[in-house]
Amino acid sequence: MGAQLRVYKRRIQAVTATKKITKAMEMIAASRIVKAQRKVAASMPYATELTRAVTAVATGSNTKHPLTTEAEAPARAAVLLLTSDRGLAGGYSSNAIKAAERLRERLAAEGKEVDTYIVGRKGVAYYGFRERKVSESWTGFTDSPEYSDAKKIAEPLIESIQKDTAEGGVDELHIVFTEFVSMMTQNAVDGRMLPLSLDEVAEEDTGKGEILPLFDFEPSAEDVLDALLPRYVESRIYNALLQAAASEHAARRRAMKSATDNAGDLIKSLSRLANAARQAEITQEISEIVGGAGALADASAGSDK
Repeated sequence: MGAQLRVYKRRIQAVTATKKITKAMEMIAASRIVKAQRKVAASMPYATELTRAVTAVATGSNTKHPLTTEAEAPARAAVLLLTSDRGLAGGYSSNAIKAAERLRERLAAEGKEVDTYIVGRKGVAYYGFRERKVSESWTGFTDSPEYSDAKKIAEPLIESIQKDTAEGGVDELHIVFTEFVSMMTQNAVDGRMLPLSLDEVAEEDTGKGEILPLFDFEPSAEDVLDALLPRYVESRIYNALLQAAASEHAARRRAMKSATDNAGDLIKSLSRLANAARQAEITQEISEIVGGAGALADASAGSDK
């Protein structure tokens, strides 16, 4: 076997092994998408009812709560960025990071300082490489988040927004994550979680922007808000984590399918080159045999004379 043919065969073997790996990863990601979608659907009723409860308390009383009241001159904002722990998911993490960068620039243009909180090793690595300050980070659960993870993330964020800015607190809380639209479409989006925009929440809840009637709350509306709003933040973060997980699996499935298809195309191309090299070797061997036979025939004819 010629040297060139051996090179082609080794490359075909290597690409075939890679194709098996990417195909397996594609199938694993596809199976996990279904589970992640089910979790997103299961979390929606709780989030919907919690939003209604928060809206009822906030709009049904005259209480001015720090978590529902806009600061007169907001000077500091916290941004929670959700990325992935692992790669091989196409532009999933980079798109979320770009969305966070755009949000950061917008907040800076409004004269606000930004505290960054990050979920996922990819985001942590991005900010660490650029030596940017990160207030807090969490890793190890992006592909399968639990509600306990959301609570763990929400705790320092809620504590930060309850503090005065002079003590290191923030006036606003934003979140950047990848919204799961479909198996083929996932969009990096940003949204403000706190302070609540009551008009938008009420309109989303009722569909008509109706004003909810006044209620009497025990022990007080402020105490009820103190209890409900942390749960609201946790549910928002949990829903974002679930959507981000579904988006990550969908992006990884798409990336692995593309890699598998490319590996198949490369194998076909290498196989054609290997066949051409083998045919060239066979042709050369035939030519050598024919040439050798002709030389022998000429030598025999010369000896007969």
